[in-house]
Amino acid sequence: MPPAPAPARARARARDRDGRDESQEERADRRWVELLQEVRVAQTGVQILLAFLLTVAFTPRFPGLSDTNRMIYVVTVLLGAAATGALIAPVSIHRFVTGWGVKPQTVIWASRCTLTGLILLLCTIGSALLLIMRVVVTDSAASWLVGAVLLWFTCCWFLPAYVLRRGGRGASAERDR
Repeated sequence: MPPAPAPARARARARDRDGRDESQEERADRRWVELLQEVRVAQTGVQILLAFLLTVAFTPRFPGLSDTNRMIYVVTVLLGAAATGALIAPVSIHRFVTGWGVKPQTVIWASRCTLTGLILLLCTIGSALLLIMRVVVTDSAASWLVGAVLLWFTCCWFLPAYVLRRGGRGASAERDR
């Protein structure tokens, strides 16, 4: 007597590059939960920063800002708003497509929005620092200080991921041999 056919989920199971034995749906669920945890951290940071920025226009020193500093402020607030939108987008996307059977694609789109939000957050932080440093130190010192901080953020946020992905590609190629 032949063995009974395996359920569709069991047939769909396969080892992925990470060596995990999970179905496409299980993998999407796991990746979704991980993404939400990451977004929660980034959302908190950008929301606090944006809230602070929105109050600056109502301080007594704001009218005394130069036109250049006001423009930097406007750009900073717009970048903060854009970052907030991108980092909240995964929730909106998920809410609109829940139950439609597109969880793997949802995770991909949400991941893209999150990465975009992080880049916009980096630009917001840089712009806010530029505005603050221009008020506190000379313009040239402000540019150097902000450049150094942005380089640091880039090294912390993006460089490790780049190195790990390059190393991961090599390791997976070695495994495939």
